[in-house]
Amino acid sequence: MGHSSGEKKLHYGWIIVGLSVAITVGALGLGRFGYTVVLPSMKIGLGMNAVKAADLATGNMVGYLSFSVISGLLAARFGARAVISFFLLVVSVSMFLSGLANSYPLALLARTLTGIGSAGANIPAMALVAVWFSPRRRGLATGIAVSGASIGLVVTGLLVPVILRKFGAEGWRWAWFVFSAFAFLVAVLASIFLRNAPGKKGLMPVGSQAGRAGATPLDRLGGEPRGSTASPHNNSQPRRGNQTRENNTAPEVLGRGRLNWSLLYKSGQIWHLAGIYVLFGFSYVIYATFFVDYLTSEVGFPISRAGSLWSAIGMFSIISGFIWGSVSDRLGRKYGLALVFLLQGTSYALFGLWRSVPGFYLSALFFALTAWSVPAIMAASAGDLLGTKMAAAAFGFISLLLSVGQVLGPFAAGRIAALTGSYSYSFLSAALAALLGAVAALFLRMSAARE
Repeated sequence: MGHSSGEKKLHYGWIIVGLSVAITVGALGLGRFGYTVVLPSMKIGLGMNAVKAADLATGNMVGYLSFSVISGLLAARFGARAVISFFLLVVSVSMFLSGLANSYPLALLARTLTGIGSAGANIPAMALVAVWFSPRRRGLATGIAVSGASIGLVVTGLLVPVILRKFGAEGWRWAWFVFSAFAFLVAVLASIFLRNAPGKKGLMPVGSQAGRAGATPLDRLGGEPRGSTASPHNNSQPRRGNQTRENNTAPEVLGRGRLNWSLLYKSGQIWHLAGIYVLFGFSYVIYATFFVDYLTSEVGFPISRAGSLWSAIGMFSIISGFIWGSVSDRLGRKYGLALVFLLQGTSYALFGLWRSVPGFYLSALFFALTAWSVPAIMAASAGDLLGTKMAAAAFGFISLLLSVGQVLGPFAAGRIAALTGSYSYSFLSAALAALLGAVAALFLRMSAARE
């Protein structure tokens, strides 16, 4: 059933990566970060102050939080393809409702539904990439997948100002309609082309050297090849080549293929990862949510210039996950995370303290170079620690804590801005959280196989 000429063809895992990029564009690039550029006009259109504008972002994060773990569990139970496709439809419908909203409560409901859909689509998509790639290639693959968020920044930064010029005061509504149409298209493509595991295509994960002539590919996530004599209680025994490193980074099954859910909440390493993810969620979401509003309302940038800078961040940040995912493959996850957090903390501090064009552009450069690298490293780390069968549930679990940070970030930032009259102190709070993340990352302990 294996493909002897597989090396001569494009491995289907790369198609999974490509689809995951599109999923991330729809679920996060447009569903979440589209709000950054739409916010100034939407705030005027609905008569919102800084607190209400921040609370729309908080509502989106609450929705994401509520389905962070659930989405991973649903993917483990029903398969990633069905779950991703359904929740992309939720994203599409909710963004359409965002455009129709004529009051703050309706806008809050729509943005919360978008958060639910984003979690339901993005988390299983990231975990699915980890399933399709061996540990030696996993950081690279997840790094490519998260570039979809960067593409979303490019699109929104360039497209939204054009839509606003064309449709005037109602332009923000048409922006949401366009975003909705894209998410619907990706939902259709995902339902057709996604596959839940390499075994479904008669393949081994990309980069795996476990296959041999005549071997039967894995038929389920984390399962043993048929005919294997390996016991699920003897996962530490070495196998041929690098198979131990690739397929046995953690115990994945309990009994005959049953998920060992206790691995999620009993692992100190997983809790440590989740705590670091809280700090990332709190810090980056402040910067990403209020970037354009800060430049237009406090600094005096026109929306076109602020949008162009936001788009430039998107273009440069496309390679951020790729770069740092690969760095984490080579140096180790904790050192990759620490370096990323250090650069991001510097970015936020510059943005809040150096209120001039050079400071804004240098801040944007530092953020762009690291923007989506943390989710890429986290997805790879979850797969490293608990293995492919638990990858979706593990990434969903740590994303629950990420969402806590994302909820607290805009909630705090809006109120800090209201009290001080400026977003500057909000960005400084983000910088402090990022620096704490860098320190916490240095104390992270991965498995011996990874370090």
